[in-house]
Amino acid sequence: MKIAEYRQLTDEQLKLSLSELVKNLFHLRFQSATERLETPSEIKKAKREIARLKTIQRERELGIRTGQSAAGKETKA
Repeated sequence: MKIAEYRQLTDEQLKLSLSELVKNLFHLRFQSATERLETPSEIKKAKREIARLKTIQRERELGIRTGQSAAGKETKA
């Protein structure tokens, strides 16, 4: 999923997606340890997806607007 699609999800949907990704990462690590992992890049992709979801959760927690432009940020400074 792209980050714009994740931003449209509710908080509960984000939590569910995050838990699914964490489970998937666990399985990928297990496969890697038993040398049955076909594409090692899948671990890296899973970690990035988890980081994206955690970033969106943290932004919502802090109340950061995701649609602010760079020009809007310069005027506040």
